[in-house]
Amino acid sequence: MKKAVVKVGGQQFVVAEKETLLVDLLPEGTKELELDALLTIDGDKTTVGTPLIKGVKVSAKVVEPIVKGDKIRVIRYKSKKRVHKENGHRQKYSKLEITSIK
Repeated sequence: MKKAVVKVGGQQFVVAEKETLLVDLLPEGTKELELDALLTIDGDKTTVGTPLIKGVKVSAKVVEPIVKGDKIRVIRYKSKKRVHKENGHRQKYSKLEITSIK
């Protein structure tokens, strides 16, 4: 099975064909992506780029443009001072499916 390390939105992911992954929200209207490979693993053979591997492209398509992550509650509290503040955050992601590694 062929695997590759790709960089999407400032993060690096180890991907294989027909795999889905959540990445930070992509710009609106993005349907297909051509990603450059930083490293490939094909069985026992490993190729490392400097910084990219020439001739190797990873194709991905956007399955869902917006996926909402889990809600996180952030609480700031100081005891005996009557000070407390509560915030919430919900990260948005895009869901990608890796179609091929060429």
